[in-house]
Amino acid sequence: MDAIALFDQTTLECSRLITQRYSTSFTLGIKTLDKKLHLPIYAVYGFVRYADEIVDTFHDHDKQALLERFKKDTYEAIESRISLNPVLHAFQLIVNRYKIDLDLIEAFLYSMEMDLDFKTYNDSKYHEYIYGSAEVVGLMCLRVFCDGDEAMYQKLKVPACKLGAAFQKVNFLRDIKSDYEERGRVYFPGVDFNQFDKTVKTLIEEDIQKDFNDSLIGIEQLPKCAKLGVKVAYLYYQKLFDKIKGLPAETITQKRIRIPNSQKISLLVGTYFESKLGLT
Repeated sequence: MDAIALFDQTTLECSRLITQRYSTSFTLGIKTLDKKLHLPIYAVYGFVRYADEIVDTFHDHDKQALLERFKKDTYEAIESRISLNPVLHAFQLIVNRYKIDLDLIEAFLYSMEMDLDFKTYNDSKYHEYIYGSAEVVGLMCLRVFCDGDEAMYQKLKVPACKLGAAFQKVNFLRDIKSDYEERGRVYFPGVDFNQFDKTVKTLIEEDIQKDFNDSLIGIEQLPKCAKLGVKVAYLYYQKLFDKIKGLPAETITQKRIRIPNSQKISLLVGTYFESKLGLT
C-alpha cells in the first residue's frame, strides 16, 4: 500500500470508529451491507455525526463560528480532494468517488445552521429541516448504493427520502423530552410540549407510518449489496416506533425510549436469516 492509500484508508477507519462509538444501531445496520459499502457509509456517517456534534454538544464554544469553519473546510476538502481533518478527508473521498451532489451537502449543513437559530418550527421550516437533516443523508447513501446507476438513483430518490423522514420523525418523538428540556426545541409544528397529549401523538404517528409505508417499495428495489442493511434499519426503527406507539403520551415526555442492544442484535440476526431464506 502506497503512502496516500494508507492515508486514505486510515481516515476511513477513523470514520468507522466514530460510527461505532456513537451509534450501535447504525453500526449493526452497516455490518449487514455488502463489505464494499462499509467504509463509504461510515464516511458519510462520520461527516454528519461531527456536524451534528457542533450544534448539539459544544455548548462552551462559539457554535456558529465552528460550523462556518467546518462548512468552509468541507468544500475545500471536496474541491482539493484532500484534508488533514480525517473526517473531512474520508468524506471527500466518497463525495468525489460516488459523485454525491453538492446541493445535498448544502442542504444538510443548512439544517445544522437551523438548529442554532430555531427553537420552534412552522410547517415549512419543519419540512425543510427534515429534508436537510435526514432525507439528504439517505440520498447520499443512495448514491453509494447505486454506484453510478443514474436511472436507479432517480427511481429510488422518493422512497429514500420517505425512509429518511420516517427515521428522523421517530427520533423527534423518542427525543422530545431532551430536545425540549436541554435545547429548548420542539420540532413538530404547532405542538406545545406542555400540551402534548394522545390526540397530538396519534396525528404525528399516522404521518410517520405513512412515510414508512411509502418507503417500502424502494427498499425492495435496492441492489442486493444494500437491501439487507437498509431493511434491518427499517425494521429496527419500525420496532422502536411500535414501542413508542404503545406508550401513553405522558410517558414519552418523561423519558427517552430505547431498544436494548440485545434486542437490536436479535433483530439483526433474525432479519439476516429471514433474508437468506427468502422470507423478507
